[in-house]
Amino acid sequence: MIAIIGLVAGIVLGVLVQPDVPVALQPYLPIAVVAALDTLAGGLRASLDGAFDGHVFITSFLFNVLIAAFLVFLGDQLGVGSQLSTAVIVVLGIRIFSNAAAIRRLLFRS
Repeated sequence: MIAIIGLVAGIVLGVLVQPDVPVALQPYLPIAVVAALDTLAGGLRASLDGAFDGHVFITSFLFNVLIAAFLVFLGDQLGVGSQLSTAVIVVLGIRIFSNAAAIRRLLFRS
């Protein structure tokens, strides 16, 4: 319940304050959001499977966001930033939809 309250408070605060993202960080924000959504979908799936572990969730969340941001940074350094960003989005998107399908099966199997 605390997580849901924190999520709602974060969304409301973000809408009201409307923070500006520095130009240097703007390429990384969409990738970080998609990586975070991937982790949230995986956490929900694990919770429905009865295998949720808070430590695993937190470390997965942090590492997914950091690895995705690092890949975008690496792509920028190599001069192929948009291609590598697209690859990261595709891979994470596939994982999100895979988790969504598993969640749907778990919710509607009865």
